[in-house]
Amino acid sequence: MLTVYNCIVHQHDLRLVVLAALICGISSFSAVNLLRHVQQSTSRNRYAWLLIAATATGFGIWATHFIAMVAFTPGIPNAYNAELSALSLAASVILTAAGMWIATARGGIEHYLVGGAVLGAGIATMHYTGMAAFEVQGRIVWNQLLVALSLVAGITLAALALLVVLRRPSTPATITAAILLTLAICTLHFIAMAAVSIYPDSSIEISQFTIAPMSQAFAAAAASLVILVLSAAALRIDLRFRRHKVEAERMHGLANAAVEGLIVCDGSRIVSANDSIAALSGIAATTLNTMTLGELFGERVASCIAGGNRQAQEAELKSHDESRIPVELIARSIDYCGKPHDVVAVRDIRDRRKAEQEILRLAHFDPLTGLANRRSFTSRLEAEIAAADRSGEGGQLALILLDLDRFKEVNDLFGHAAGDALLQRVAQCASSVLRQGQMLARLGGDEFAIIAPNLPDPQAAGRIAEAVLSKLRQESQLSPGGELVSASIGIALFPLDADEQTSLVSHADTALYRAKAEGKDTYRYFEASMGAETRDRRAMEYDLRQAVARGEFSLVYQPQKEISSGRMIGFEALIRWHHPERGNIPPSVFIPVAEDSGAIAQIGEWVLATACEEAVRWKNPLMIAVNVSAVQLHNPNFSRKVHEILLKSGLPAGRLELEVTETALIKDMPRALATLRQVKALGVHVAMDDFGTGYSSLSNLRAFPFDKIKIDGSFIKSVDRNGQVAAIVRAVLGLGRGLGLPVLAEGVETLDELRFLDAEDCEIGQGYYLGRPGPIETFSELTGVPAPTANDSVTPRGGSILMLEPAAASRSA
Repeated sequence: MLTVYNCIVHQHDLRLVVLAALICGISSFSAVNLLRHVQQSTSRNRYAWLLIAATATGFGIWATHFIAMVAFTPGIPNAYNAELSALSLAASVILTAAGMWIATARGGIEHYLVGGAVLGAGIATMHYTGMAAFEVQGRIVWNQLLVALSLVAGITLAALALLVVLRRPSTPATITAAILLTLAICTLHFIAMAAVSIYPDSSIEISQFTIAPMSQAFAAAAASLVILVLSAAALRIDLRFRRHKVEAERMHGLANAAVEGLIVCDGSRIVSANDSIAALSGIAATTLNTMTLGELFGERVASCIAGGNRQAQEAELKSHDESRIPVELIARSIDYCGKPHDVVAVRDIRDRRKAEQEILRLAHFDPLTGLANRRSFTSRLEAEIAAADRSGEGGQLALILLDLDRFKEVNDLFGHAAGDALLQRVAQCASSVLRQGQMLARLGGDEFAIIAPNLPDPQAAGRIAEAVLSKLRQESQLSPGGELVSASIGIALFPLDADEQTSLVSHADTALYRAKAEGKDTYRYFEASMGAETRDRRAMEYDLRQAVARGEFSLVYQPQKEISSGRMIGFEALIRWHHPERGNIPPSVFIPVAEDSGAIAQIGEWVLATACEEAVRWKNPLMIAVNVSAVQLHNPNFSRKVHEILLKSGLPAGRLELEVTETALIKDMPRALATLRQVKALGVHVAMDDFGTGYSSLSNLRAFPFDKIKIDGSFIKSVDRNGQVAAIVRAVLGLGRGLGLPVLAEGVETLDELRFLDAEDCEIGQGYYLGRPGPIETFSELTGVPAPTANDSVTPRGGSILMLEPAAASRSA
């Protein structure tokens, strides 16, 4: 070390040595700052930063060497070889670039150390190439030990410098690395200079093409100027980088607070991506920052955004597993780090797409059954008719309309959940018998439609209908309601029955109504004669729904008397309908239509209220009997409704008698029993109506809390002359006595019939012989309400009764 010291102190101009060290320090600080930018830059501008850093560092090493050489005073003539001097500068820049590239190519201590060692080798190569350019009038002898020591010191310190600045970048690390790199350059130079011994030799001549020391000083000064310029630029760049980094971090923090994905782009190159887009794509944000918009969304979308398209557009985001995610992109221009950039908002629209698909599905498919809905049905039927018109091959297009029988009763008996389940089973049954190309749709409620194109003959449509009905019959055996699962089917053919869509649907609907009218659970083809009848039935259905509100119904009352004494017991309320255009319509005509259309529930409730309001006016506390339909009986709110009517009218519950048929009971016996018990708890009487015409089950008489049995009028007719009928009536009367239930005989029309009943101890009778049905005013002597005088204005009291059996309807007419 004393040799090095002596070399510096006694053989160099210390002022120039200090200048060389200062130039070296500035160059080193610039080098480590620029090296950090090389490490943090992207692949596109990394090489530019590498060139700037290598040039600044290489020039710094070269300038340090030659300024220090100018400070060297050997005391004999000397000069510098221009070619070798230039070569030393080139070697310095090239090897510095190689070392920096190795150190920043990948992370890891081994890369930092190897890159630093290559940089140190560049310092050594530059120094000894520069010494080779040094020509002096004498012989140069090298101390090999000091040469080796200079190499070890320079390479080691340079490797440590790069390790410190790159491993954990920070301001202290930058300062430390700059000091280590300065020591690497200066230590190698001065130890190497200490290894030189010059022996003057006048026989050695200096080449005339050499550069004088003063000229070399100017070259070093120029290199120093380059270093200062590059260092100033590096400092300015570093300050701007720090400012931009703070801004970028702030912007990135704000972007991460956004729920949507945000990407900042310079052209199509991504410079920043928030956590949301990273989570959406499954690609790390650091990886996204090295990608382009084209790699994520496709070149077309990238070109649109780069071209200034600011409209929202849909695209597909390529995720980490190459899957495609539908997104919506909205681009806007922003100032980012002092430059105009594009920020792209990326919105995940998978949920929206699902919602749109669901909306589309709901628009074309029935949500309950999954079948095509009316809109899809109409479109398909229109297309099939058009196709049949174009082909003209003679094939039949069948439209098959299907409507469930007594579906409303299923809802009323078992609840809407059971009704929905039934619709789903019907959809499954009907779908299972259809072939490829045939379509099943749900038009609404319990209406279904089948489109069957290209049938070979009209009978093929009937085979489809029969297959559907057969499948439903099998299903009905498993359903809770027994035989409730049945359907009526109407068939119309194109072009046989109609040549356009509206008529085809109308004709199939007409055939459907005919199937219902002829017993249900069957199918019918359209016939031309059906049209007028169906229109009339539909008009009646409409009028029935309006009749209550229009006051077209009225009640008549038929007396019920004690047979043995003739004492008045009460009345049964019977309905009459006076249509403003059709006149008086018999109950046997409109009651079945009311049952099929569902209007019977409204009519039945209205009749009960009207009869109670009338009966409460009577001074004599006679009974009032009202028939109740199955729909009313199985309504869970029926007993509450009866209670409300009694409270509103003021009629004592003991004066009301509800007549129920066995047919109404067997639909859902547990529910019917519960309802009847609730009604009985109110104090209302319950009679079994039309006994003998239904199931006539003795278990029903035992299970249900009846107060009276009514023998159907069909058994009373000619009872005095027909031995078999008489035996049946005697049996029913005996059954009533055995159960302690009074028996009422309906349809008593002759004196002989009355005498037979009296002889058999039948307690109560009702029929034309005992009293014809009439307005309540005609029975004023029985009710105790004075009949209105000629000056009184009598307002007919409307009412309606639910007639469930055609026989009963005929009787009450």
